[in-house]
Amino acid sequence: MVKISKETKDTLIELSKENNIFIEGNIIKFIDAEDDDDFLEYLKEASKQDKENRKKRLLVTKQVQQQNKELKTQQQEKQDLLAELEEALKKAEVSKEIAEQDLTLLQKKTQTELVGNIVKVSLILICGIAIMITILYSLALVFNKDTDLLGNTFSNMLGILLTNSFSIIGTIMGVKYATKNTD
Repeated sequence: MVKISKETKDTLIELSKENNIFIEGNIIKFIDAEDDDDFLEYLKEASKQDKENRKKRLLVTKQVQQQNKELKTQQQEKQDLLAELEEALKKAEVSKEIAEQDLTLLQKKTQTELVGNIVKVSLILICGIAIMITILYSLALVFNKDTDLLGNTFSNMLGILLTNSFSIIGTIMGVKYATKNTD
């Protein structure tokens, strides 16, 4: 047992009365009161206070441990969600690339169809005009009319039509060549 002087006992008792401060820990069990009833009462109160403080600290420790457990669980959930989001982002990027490829293919198909339609209309116009001028020139020859002006017009018109048709075809071929994928 630990023996404490009378002055120290009185100081501890006074400190407990004035400031409600007690000694703590297992040392309380080893202090000898030496038949001092006031100090014995002090030791009982100090022991009681120590038990209460230990209970409070234990409760706080349990709460902290519970909160840490909850935080770890939440952190794991967040990491799982983040992984899911990253996977969804990758899938969205792949889908975007596929959509862009489909759009590019559709645009090329539309351009090809448009070019085909332009060629058809151009050829129909060229052939139609050529046939009309040929019919007019033939009628003029059959009816013995003055064909000098009509002959020059016929010749000029055929030249213009041929030049325009080659120009259209050249332009179309240039557009196809320019938009051609060389991969």
